[in-house]
Amino acid sequence: MSVSIRLRREGSLNNPYYKVVVADQRSPRDGKFIELVGNYDPKKTGENANVDLSRIDYWIKNGAQPSDTVRSIIKKARKKETAAA
Repeated sequence: MSVSIRLRREGSLNNPYYKVVVADQRSPRDGKFIELVGNYDPKKTGENANVDLSRIDYWIKNGAQPSDTVRSIIKKARKKETAAA
């Protein structure tokens, strides 16, 4: 089973927000997922994503592939974490 870390769309028309989920690549975009690891709100300015980096690291270590958008969200979260420390 190949696993990916990707976005799951939620919200209403013209007001989307996304949940960052770990899912089987064969499942549909908004279908069944394994674990919820964060959220992302593209309409919000400033800090618009919250992710659990420890769980993301666990899944990447075990072979999960993040999508391009999730990869950039993770990169920004790591940058924010190192700036805060």
